[in-house]
Amino acid sequence: MRALRLEMLADAPMAFLETLAQAAARPHEAYRRRIAQAASGCQTAQFVADPGGRGRLIGHAGGTVLPEEPESTVVFAVYVTPGHRGGKVLAELVEAVAGWSRACGRESLMLEVVVGNGRAVRAYEKLGFEDTGERVPHPVLPVLTELRMRRRI
Repeated sequence: MRALRLEMLADAPMAFLETLAQAAARPHEAYRRRIAQAASGCQTAQFVADPGGRGRLIGHAGGTVLPEEPESTVVFAVYVTPGHRGGKVLAELVEAVAGWSRACGRESLMLEVVVGNGRAVRAYEKLGFEDTGERVPHPVLPVLTELRMRRRI
């Protein structure tokens, strides 16, 4: 998971809330704790794509719930390694989050995409997400704007 996280941040630094340097400085034990915390319950979950037998994870998607929107799951930290983009990995990760969300009693998904990232918007639209028209500042780089997308489960 640590190797995948570092790859995510190196490949798409504007898409995530921490820097590559911050993630690289975190000890392995911190990754283990984070995985254990996200392995049960209905507050936060993480899902990975593991092609099996190769020892390398190829994708990640997380889900969480915000106090101000308890009926919706926020999809976050979505990443698919470049060699597996355009296939079924993204859909499988989003469906894993959707299944967890449904089991936790939430019936919608929400995510945010940096304005201008047309490839990501098109990929999410293929999975049933729609642009809400809402625009919010990027949480780390306020010069960027993100668009919100939602989907019913």
